[in-house]
Amino acid sequence: MYLNKAILIGNLTRDPELKAIASGNKVCTFSIATNRTYKDSNGVRQEKTDYHNIVVWGKTAENVATYMKKGSQILVEGRMETRSWDDAATNTKKYRTEIIADTVQFGAKNTGSSSSVSSNQPSVSKKEEEDIDTIEYPEEQINAEDIPF
Repeated sequence: MYLNKAILIGNLTRDPELKAIASGNKVCTFSIATNRTYKDSNGVRQEKTDYHNIVVWGKTAENVATYMKKGSQILVEGRMETRSWDDAATNTKKYRTEIIADTVQFGAKNTGSSSSVSSNQPSVSKKEEEDIDTIEYPEEQINAEDIPF
């Protein structure tokens, strides 16, 4: 069995570009940046950023082009594919590795404020917040053998 699956969460590095091909299908291309931190051999913390080319087709492509913009957070799930072509200008073979997205999930919207409350949600006063029913968990430990299923 073979598996070609990529799952990435990152931020768009540029606005998505939507195009229609000759058959009328829509295709959207964009790139996202992901980063990781690690300690090098000297114990110094380092950060590395990778950039990924993404291709989305159909209705998903239209949605990405409509609702996403540079800096937006996105989750992309799909397969990796490398395509090649001959560049007539330089007479060389060129390669490009892309993620062909099957599933896209939009991340949290950037509202420009540091508040965790969305601007379209009504604000809740401290008194109202105290009146909201909450789940009270028991202090005692639950034994797995006591669960009837």
